[in-house]
Amino acid sequence: MRTRLQRFIAQLTTASPTPAIKQMPFAAFFVVALFLALLLPTQFVSSGAAVIAAMVLALVASILAVYVSSRPVHPGWVLLVPSIDFVAIGLLRGGMGSGNSAFGALVLLPILWLAAERGRRFVLFATLGAVVAVLIPLAIEWRLAFDPQFVVRSLVSPLVFVVAAVVVNQLARHWQARAEDASQRAEERARLLREAVEHAERLAEREAELRALERMFRGLWAAVTEQSVIGTDRTGLIDAWSPGATKMLGYTDDETEGIRRVDEFHLQDELAARSKELNYPAGETVLNPGFSALVEPARLGVAEIREWAYRASDGRIIPVDLAVTPRLDESGDITGYLFIASDLTKAKELSRLKDEFVGLISHELRTPLSSILGYLELLRDEDGTELTANQLHYLSVAERNANRLLRLVGDLLFTAQVDSGMFQVDQSEQNLSAIVAASVESARPAAATAGIELAMSAPDRTIIRGDVVRLGQACDNLISNALKFTPRGGNVTVSVVTDAENATVSFQDTGMGIPPAELDKLFSRFFRASTATRNAVPGVGLGLVITKAIVSAHGGELGVTSEEGAGTRFTMSLPLAPVSA
Repeated sequence: MRTRLQRFIAQLTTASPTPAIKQMPFAAFFVVALFLALLLPTQFVSSGAAVIAAMVLALVASILAVYVSSRPVHPGWVLLVPSIDFVAIGLLRGGMGSGNSAFGALVLLPILWLAAERGRRFVLFATLGAVVAVLIPLAIEWRLAFDPQFVVRSLVSPLVFVVAAVVVNQLARHWQARAEDASQRAEERARLLREAVEHAERLAEREAELRALERMFRGLWAAVTEQSVIGTDRTGLIDAWSPGATKMLGYTDDETEGIRRVDEFHLQDELAARSKELNYPAGETVLNPGFSALVEPARLGVAEIREWAYRASDGRIIPVDLAVTPRLDESGDITGYLFIASDLTKAKELSRLKDEFVGLISHELRTPLSSILGYLELLRDEDGTELTANQLHYLSVAERNANRLLRLVGDLLFTAQVDSGMFQVDQSEQNLSAIVAASVESARPAAATAGIELAMSAPDRTIIRGDVVRLGQACDNLISNALKFTPRGGNVTVSVVTDAENATVSFQDTGMGIPPAELDKLFSRFFRASTATRNAVPGVGLGLVITKAIVSAHGGELGVTSEEGAGTRFTMSLPLAPVSA
């Protein structure tokens, strides 16, 4: 019951009440008129049939109002309700005497209904309805046409009703416009409120995600203790200092962030040498060429990991592998740099101990191997002793393997000398074409045995300054590699060309090639390409290391290009000897 009452009150206060609600005042006044007609029939009823017809029509209009309120119908059916009301009012006035003007005032209710509808045409409908209600009594009692009061009322009342309808229609239009505007504003506010709520929910979700990311970042930042991570702005001023940096260098973030510059922890002579190497780049700031030397490759978009030295708070010099990367904003502009360093102290110490061990073992192996080879030679050449064919074969196998082991020991000793900085070459003017030709001729028997065509092209004289023995060793290594990696029926081509400053020796084969991902590892000790291990090509991975060291000692460069399954090309570039004046 309470819910129904609430719905009824809501209908009364709504901007668009239902037809049943609009019909209620008319029905209520009609009930009052009916009560008076029943209570005092002699005073109020002049035509019982007209009163009964009016009551039936009022009941029909009320039932129709309830009906059209309960379901969607065409608007014309809704307007039928006040039209019936006009007829019922006219019959009521005719049946209760035209002088009872109190009941005639009921005509204002359907006039207000129609005049309040949208559109000026409803003013005309209300006027016609009022005229009908006024003239129906004349149809019931024609003598009223001779009553001056009735005639005056019949003329004046429609005019009053027309004016009232016009005023009501105008006010209704104004009120409806304001109601629509208010409704639109309410809808807009509701939409904005929904959007604000959705935006707040999204912000809450993003805030939760941001907090989770921040917690994860802080956890990761705190966990990076084995590498030093330092962040700077574009000028080198430190704005981020990781726990790993504190562990490595001994300074806390309070002592560095916003106070010190990253280049302060580098050796100034290293920065000066790097600046000279880069031709003193202006970079981020002309006033700080040391910092510019640190970040110049990163500023130009070149990824670089380079060995530097840090100076710790206690004065220790720490060798590090340093990667410098730019920090970018949303538009891709550089806002600063990240310096990620790994301590190489243990790695360098381990490398030193390994080199010492290799050198020591190599020295210790060289003496007994030389002794073994000497005794094998004595056994082969001893007078008065005839050896069988099998014994001679066994001696050859032992001698060949001892020589192989001795060459390996020599290579190990050579690499140890290179790593210790003790490797030197005796340089004098040499004919590079002759050195290369000698290596090619020495390799021809091996090429013929392997079924590989070995060709060479070179000018008669190519004068360089170098060590004939070491350069011959480098050529031997590269030709030997080309033959080992080329299958039977392939080709190995050696060529020498010169330009204004350099002589370049190319070693091109048609062998199995090297995977692109492994090219930068070729010059590492004991590294062997996957194609070599897959095809069981013999070797220990020292030949290219030795060759690169020889070429570098002569001021040259050793390069390589390869395509897996198509072949490999090594290039040895050496500076030409200066022309004598």
